[in-house]
Amino acid sequence: MKQVKLGSSEEQVSEMCLGTMMFGRRCDEKESDRILSFALDSGVNFIDTAAMYGEGKTEKILGRIIGNKRKNLFITTKVHKGIDSKSILESIDESLKRLQTDYIDLYLIHWPKEGMNPEEIMEALNKVTESGKTRFIGCSNYPAWLFTHSNCIAKLRGWKTFINHQVCYNLIERGIEVEVLPQAAAENIAITSYRPLALGLLTGKYKPEQPIPDDSRGYNDWRISTWLERYKVGILNFFQFAKDRELTPAQLAISWVRKSRGITCPIVGVSSLNQLKEGIKAFDFNLSDPEYKEVTDMFDTSVKEESGGEYKNLRRNLSLLK
Repeated sequence: MKQVKLGSSEEQVSEMCLGTMMFGRRCDEKESDRILSFALDSGVNFIDTAAMYGEGKTEKILGRIIGNKRKNLFITTKVHKGIDSKSILESIDESLKRLQTDYIDLYLIHWPKEGMNPEEIMEALNKVTESGKTRFIGCSNYPAWLFTHSNCIAKLRGWKTFINHQVCYNLIERGIEVEVLPQAAAENIAITSYRPLALGLLTGKYKPEQPIPDDSRGYNDWRISTWLERYKVGILNFFQFAKDRELTPAQLAISWVRKSRGITCPIVGVSSLNQLKEGIKAFDFNLSDPEYKEVTDMFDTSVKEESGGEYKNLRRNLSLLK
């Protein structure tokens, strides 16, 4: 497993980040332990979790199964209770207790909220780092302007700044190509991207013009049925492209995210050891530039903007600065 530099830090992490949202939900503690052990044996040291996963249950499971593996792991978790100072300071202590560790490697604000106070947030996160409870800080799901605004405040006050932005990215959901990825390239921000399989749409589990399995995650999610209809030609072409290269659709989907400029690490969430074994194989396959473009062009999913000039392309351009 390739190691990559985490943004502006000197930290090296595995290119694959293991997502643990299904620990305690779709896989029990024994399977979670098998998954974590296999990940480590395969060179994956980057682990993503959150206090909200299972209302803390996922962190508790990780705390019990990590044991003496802690020194070999780079663990990310997220604020849960709120994003005021009191909530941030309380949330970190609660996560540390559940995870049975003295520190978090990377601590994130999970979602921005209306009426939030960036100065209060950055001051509280600075206190958390100064206390040694986390090594680095970041955020998830911020607009690009809010990321920059927050870091500008921190820099002016001499506080710790965000080094990481965790956002959704896949062949269907490509909004971060506008502003977020170009900003990351210019400012050396680590981008960790979740949902590379588009809610399972790109795994082959769901097929155009076929019933959605009633025991599947997509049965009650309107997005799956909508996207199956809207992008059915692209999905079928995507499945065939993967088959022609002896890849699973999931492996191809992850490989496409890996290849995308500006992405540091895809977050691959699994609920079984078999899923992990298949997902890891995606990191051994490298799309060529023509293949990447071919797969990208299968889906009419880039952000639509009417423009009489080149401005829409400028917003996506990661090469304006050397």
